[in-house]
Amino acid sequence: MGSWQVQDAKARFSEFLDATIKKGPQVVTRRGVETAVLVPIEEWNRLQRAARPSLKALLLTPGARFENVIPERHKLRRRKVVELK
Repeated sequence: MGSWQVQDAKARFSEFLDATIKKGPQVVTRRGVETAVLVPIEEWNRLQRAARPSLKALLLTPGARFENVIPERHKLRRRKVVELK
């Protein structure tokens, strides 16, 4: 994984982006501290899918608990019907 100082990443963004596409994630440092990472979109999409299970996956999870998922319904009050004469 490459490492770029923030000023270099800004000044040479096209090169920074190309390095990300060709070599994978690139770390950005600010004052010597790792601050951010630029990743190729395919990697980002993979990470997003892995981080959030689908609704189907949640429902099919063994031992899934669904208490408090559906809020209780309150009794509705009916309005009085007023007859017009």
